[in-house]
Amino acid sequence: MSKVDVYNQKAEVVKSVELSDAVFGIEPNQQAMYDAVLVYLAGLRQGTHSTKTRAFVSGTGKKPFRQKGTGRARQGSTRATQWRHGAIAFGPHPRKYNLKMNRKVRQLALRSALSEKCRNSDLTLIDNLSFDEIKTKKAVALLEAFNFDRKTLFVADASEDFDNAYVSMRNIPNAMLVTVAGLNVYDIVNADKIVFTEAAAAKAGEVFA
Repeated sequence: MSKVDVYNQKAEVVKSVELSDAVFGIEPNQQAMYDAVLVYLAGLRQGTHSTKTRAFVSGTGKKPFRQKGTGRARQGSTRATQWRHGAIAFGPHPRKYNLKMNRKVRQLALRSALSEKCRNSDLTLIDNLSFDEIKTKKAVALLEAFNFDRKTLFVADASEDFDNAYVSMRNIPNAMLVTVAGLNVYDIVNADKIVFTEAAAAKAGEVFA
């Protein structure tokens, strides 16, 4: 167990807690992290691209001109790929890009991503994300207190009161708030800083261990 300082919303140290080494202190597995990001990005693809083959292009099936004697190359249909308004050869068709990943590997990738952030001192603990009102200025003040001027990922536990903070951060392009259950490797790797509430860090230590 490694001790980490817990800050309040004014970036003042209020206490120290121990983080689970099984989640925040392992040797990062780069391959598992790479695979998890690949699976996530593949799942975002809609796969609705479509082109028409010669079976679906409108046009006649009549031979455009006789086979011999014209001096031109023989043609059997004006719907072939070389003709204007013809079909598309080997074009894309609707498909699913989803990839599968074993649950244990997915868990390893999450632990690796969190451990890497912790190792690089890019992980911060905060006592809570409770706002008394919905105010973007409060979210901006929180980021400025910690000097977070790049992509920052906030993680809260579902049992906490973070609704006002969530709405307050929606208009800030470099801030995002998720729950422990909604945490994924891509968001962790993509963020420059990651901020856990004390309750979320404890929950992650239980769920991902």
